[in-house]
Amino acid sequence: MISRRTFLSILFASCVAILSWLNFTPVANALGGKLPAINQPAPEFTLPTNTGNGTISLSELRGKWVVLYFYPKDFTSGCTIEARRFQQDLPKYIEKNTQIIGVSADDVDSHAEFCDSEGLKFPLLADTTGAVSKAYGSWIGAVSMRHSFIIDPEGILRENFVKVNPNVHSAEVLARLEELQRI
Repeated sequence: MISRRTFLSILFASCVAILSWLNFTPVANALGGKLPAINQPAPEFTLPTNTGNGTISLSELRGKWVVLYFYPKDFTSGCTIEARRFQQDLPKYIEKNTQIIGVSADDVDSHAEFCDSEGLKFPLLADTTGAVSKAYGSWIGAVSMRHSFIIDPEGILRENFVKVNPNVHSAEVLARLEELQRI
């Protein structure tokens, strides 16, 4: 017999997969709302995390590239695969002066448990009110959508990804990051 948590995780992942499969993602808008404009300043944020001094702000990361990825829920299958791929590629991102940051509505304690269980060495931010997810067009109901953004060292949004396949997403982001860094 499966646990209630496992059942709810499977149910939630199935709903997200169905919505993605139905292709509810127009160009300027995503299912979660209006996306911030490319080549404009990325929406500023400060959120709690289970690492460092307890919070991370986008402004603190000036001088580095940032991959900001939003995901629905810790411990769900797609979110776990996506996080594992980013962790696997983390040395490549570090070589490219890039900070990976994950964001979901889960709280700091859930993030700490998720990082510990998956060996994640990059921060996960707790957007429990959805304010930052909303600013990035990545909020639906009570969870963040699976969207990612590349932000340059000056804080300018350079790319967004709204049709994310967790299995190959990190490789896609790395390829686009390399292109952007050559420009």
